[in-house]
Amino acid sequence: MDVEGRASKGKPLTLNLEQGQEKGTQNDDYGLASAHTIDRDSWQQVGLMLVTSFNCGWILSFSNLCLWPLGWTWGIICLIVVGFYTAYANWLLAAFHFIDDRRFIRYRDLMGYVYGKSMYHLTWVFQFLTLLLGNMGFILLGGKALKAINSEFSDSSLRLQYYIVITGAAYFFYSFFFPTISAMRNWLGASALLTFTYIIFLLIVLVKDGKSNSNRDYDISGSESTLRKPAVKNMRKALYLQYTVGVPFYYGVTVIGYWAYGTMVSAYLPENLSGPKWINVLINAIVFLQSIVSQHMFVAPIHEALDTKFLEIDKPMHSGENLKRLFLLRAFFFTGNTFVAAAFPFMSDFVNFLGSFSLVPLTFMFPSMVFIKVKGRTARIEKKAWHWFNIVFSFLLTIATTISAVRLIVNNIQKYHFFADA
Repeated sequence: MDVEGRASKGKPLTLNLEQGQEKGTQNDDYGLASAHTIDRDSWQQVGLMLVTSFNCGWILSFSNLCLWPLGWTWGIICLIVVGFYTAYANWLLAAFHFIDDRRFIRYRDLMGYVYGKSMYHLTWVFQFLTLLLGNMGFILLGGKALKAINSEFSDSSLRLQYYIVITGAAYFFYSFFFPTISAMRNWLGASALLTFTYIIFLLIVLVKDGKSNSNRDYDISGSESTLRKPAVKNMRKALYLQYTVGVPFYYGVTVIGYWAYGTMVSAYLPENLSGPKWINVLINAIVFLQSIVSQHMFVAPIHEALDTKFLEIDKPMHSGENLKRLFLLRAFFFTGNTFVAAAFPFMSDFVNFLGSFSLVPLTFMFPSMVFIKVKGRTARIEKKAWHWFNIVFSFLLTIATTISAVRLIVNNIQKYHFFADA
């Protein structure tokens, strides 16, 4: 089928909630051919993966990122609004696994089918750049956790770059031996246990430090996978689990961290902890171990694209030839990402920049665009108005946040040093 021709001629697209074909039976540019497993994972498995992956070590920076520059009122408002919009966008996107009796397992395929090849390529670039930088950020996070552990036992810590290399190697071996999301299933229980363990210990120390800190200052800075069928229902069940079980921990660490330290809160929260030493070591060790699993979930779309392109998908993934190719693919990927993370330890500013003009549209704008195209002819006027509002607001937000991120880079450019021991 000429997908672009259908979209441009205005032929209506139809939404099918639970229909679809088996793997590889769609005979068009957006088929299901993949080197990874499809339609095998339960909603409980995916939900647990979402809970543990989103409660990774990145939440240790959110007190500094979200509340420190905005203060209590606007910070809490932004947390609630962003949480609601993210949950709603993912819930909406889950409904579009099936359109015109076609199954979509990739975001870029969905956007390409609805809006044409140009949108396919734009989504591909936005998504993969975001995931690449996100993976580099995970490598940097793991390196900081290892360095923090070493600093508890030695005053002569090695440079951050050594720990970044160790982290990159750990990520490489994990991704080679467990190459797909489905292969991670046996690790999810251990990952969940580690996640809740470090968060509980962290909250205990934060409350203790907050009660003992009588000089807290809250002045605003600058002022004074794929699921087994039924895919749609199962994806939404997994999202319910994430936003009921996962979010309280996610936001709890952010809010209590800011309450405990105020404007002195660090961009890496464990740096503020008063101890004891064994808790500091335990938290950083779990952050490192849990990040191995979390980063694999976030970077899975890139692995899937590379594996589908370069592996022989008609043969088992662990066949001799595919193992050689898989080794080279993972080695190439993590060698490049580890080198960049070691060379640019100040990359957080650039993550903010890329997230501004790519992650905001991917998360908030594109799902509403799909709704307008697929259901716009039959939807009620208030629904169409709501989604047009989302599109316009997200576009304006993208412009505003991108300008802010560029200003931050310009203001901090003199502080940047390649291979800095940050």
